[in-house]
Amino acid sequence: LDAKERLEDLNGAARAVDNFSQQAFDIVHGSKARDAFEIGKEPDSVRDRYGRNTVGQSMLLARRLVEAGVTCVTVRCTGWDDHKNMVKGLKGRAPNYDLAMATLVQDHYERGLEKDVLVVAMGEFGRTPRVNKNGGRDHWGALMSVLLAGGGLNPGIVGESNAKGEVPADAPYLPGNILAMIYRHLGIDPAAAINDLTGRPRYLLEDREYVRELL
Repeated sequence: LDAKERLEDLNGAARAVDNFSQQAFDIVHGSKARDAFEIGKEPDSVRDRYGRNTVGQSMLLARRLVEAGVTCVTVRCTGWDDHKNMVKGLKGRAPNYDLAMATLVQDHYERGLEKDVLVVAMGEFGRTPRVNKNGGRDHWGALMSVLLAGGGLNPGIVGESNAKGEVPADAPYLPGNILAMIYRHLGIDPAAAINDLTGRPRYLLEDREYVRELL
């Protein structure tokens, strides 16, 4: 952020930044959002609850940014591509992630933000039902799990897999349906249409049914 401000100070050097990027930088340059990055202002007890690690402190920062008025925050938590030595890898990452995610959701409820803030945790695909010869699991597009918390939604578990964890056996929602829930929370109609580069109208989402069990 400091480097970006220095770039702005150079006459005309930042003109190539598009309007949406400029709006995003303007948000985080504001005094409230900049103050949110001062994570050291949080009590030690709160920082400890989230976990003194990258993912824990990142989720705490996400909560602070939302409270400062940032509309959408993404926390990247990488390194889960366990094609080998899965057990060793998960032992190093999963406990930190579980603690941070549980604390983030609990924190929103304790602060009365559970209706205003929607927490979404997901990847881009699932993992193979069977462990491979290298003690890992490979990419699997037929089944994955998604967590939605807050947003005024009803709590509960939706859907299940078959006995081998290969394909959905009930409530087979698609990624587009999850996006529809996010758009709904943001006040965006998933059935809205925009023109593509050829002038052809396209829906924002082709799969736009809501996850009705959560409403």
